[in-house]
This record gives sequence, C-alpha cells and structure tokens, in this order.
Amino acid sequence: MLLQLCAPLTAVFNVLPGSIADGFIWSILTIGVFISYKILNIADMSVEGTFALGGTVTAALLTIGVPVSVAMIVGAIGGFIAGVFTAILHTKLKIPAILSGILTMFILYSINIHVLGNKASLALLGRITLMRKLAEATSPMVANLIVGGIFALLTVGASYWFFGTKYGSSVRATGCNPEMARAQGINTDGRIILTLGISNALAALSGSLLAQSNNNVTANMGSGAIVIGLAGVVLGEAFVKEKWPFAFRLIGVLAGSVLYRIVIALALQLLNGFLTADDMKLISAVLIIAVLAAKRFSAKRPLKTKSNNLSENLNAENK
Repeated sequence: MLLQLCAPLTAVFNVLPGSIADGFIWSILTIGVFISYKILNIADMSVEGTFALGGTVTAALLTIGVPVSVAMIVGAIGGFIAGVFTAILHTKLKIPAILSGILTMFILYSINIHVLGNKASLALLGRITLMRKLAEATSPMVANLIVGGIFALLTVGASYWFFGTKYGSSVRATGCNPEMARAQGINTDGRIILTLGISNALAALSGSLLAQSNNNVTANMGSGAIVIGLAGVVLGEAFVKEKWPFAFRLIGVLAGSVLYRIVIALALQLLNGFLTADDMKLISAVLIIAVLAAKRFSAKRPLKTKSNNLSENLNAENK
C-alpha cells in the first residue's frame, strides 16, 4: 500500500529534471511564438518549419566538422530569413498571415530534407555539441539543464531589452493598433518583417539546441511546435496578467513552457499504458482548451465593486 501511495511522488522526481531541461529549451520557441502571437497579433505557422530548420542546419554543419557555435548561428540566421520571407508574403503580397506561415512551413519541409542530404533523419552521436562538451565534466542531464537554462534566460533578457527600446516600443504599438501606428509615422511593414524574423530565429535556435540535446534530428521535428509554443504562452498567461510589467510576462512564458513539459511528462508517466508519446498532441490540445476555458469562465464571474456595494446599500435603505 505504501509503495502504491509513493509511486506518484517517485514519478514526479523521475521526470522533473528532464522536464525542466526540455522546458528551458522549448521556452526559446515559446518566446518566439509569444512575440508573433501576442505582440504582433499574428498567428505565425512558419515556426514549425523554422524550428526544424534550426535543427537540421546545425546537425548538417556539425557532421562536416563546422564548430558548434558557427553551426548554431547559421541555423538561427536561416530561421530569421524564413521569418522575413513569411512577413514579406504577408505585408507586400497581402497574403493572409496564417496562409503565409503555412506556405513557408511547406517550403521548409522540402528544404529540411535537402539539408539532411535527402534523408529523413540524421544522428549526432559522437559529434561535438554544447551538451556533449559539458556532459564530459558533469552528466547529460546537468548539461541539458545548464545549457538550456542559460539560453532561456539570455532570451528573456534580450527580449526585455529589445522591446524596451524605442524601436521595440514601436513594434508593440504596431501589434496593438497598426492604424494608429501608421498615423504616427511608424513603418509597420518594416516592424513586422524584422520582428517575424526575430521570432523565427528564436524558433530555429530552440530547434538547434533540441537537436544537440537529443543527438538526433528529423525533417519533421517541428510538427506540432506551434501548439507546444501556444501551450507555454497560455499556461504562462494563466498566472501572469497582461497588465503586469513586460518582464513578468516574459518570465511567465518561460515558466509556462517548463510547466507544460512537466505536465506532459507526468501525464505520460502516471497514465503509462493508456497514453503514449503519440498522444502528446492530444494532451497538448486538451491542456490548452482546459486553461482557456478556465480563464473564460473566471472572467464571467461577477465582481463585487464599490458601486455595486453602494447600490445594494441604497436599495436596502429604501426598503
């Protein structure tokens, strides 16, 4: 009986370190999705392709002996260019944003196959990666935690700095009210092009780190990445309100990404035999629906304000 009661706690401790490490890596993608979805108010589907692009480019370059830092930079630049392409389709050709992202995603799938040498996957066993270098001194788990945590915090810090600048403030104004931003002389198309490039560069960087963490990359590793990113954003904003300072919102997105990975790992661990890794998309969708529904119903809950209290007192006196 005691062993049965302790089994859930044991499962929590077993999945916690790996889930936190994965959450840090995925949080970089989540911040990219947050930038496009919440700041620019654009549903950018191209992150599924750029996430895989970052991984495939990094892996392909590592296999030919390119230093890991250079491989990651090239992968992030590839994501930036793909994001710019999506933004140009939307701003210059007036293609709807969601369709522009889908078109880019389709194009990138073929590009990723070619980057891998017309193969569907590529192993990085024996290649020098960031995690491998650090794992030699510690352990693979600790290496993933340290590398993922450093890059996640750097992403939060860089995003906070960028959107605190005059240019970043104009980007936020563009997403909030593009008509008013244009009336103020802001080049909204330019802001969208640059910011979508940054968003997809972050997605590619996340894919690059995940490829190194898993020592393997596939052409379709970005499948479902947009849902995972949105799940992190939704979970983060369940605890952090939009009126809070921007830094808290970024930290909330980071925490939401980590929490999402923990919830997924626990669901697979505790419901082993009923749920499998193939059910991750199902779990993700149910989790997002549950959180959004909870926010919706809590928003409908009547709030007692001072004016309500005053009217109640007046009614009581009249009676």
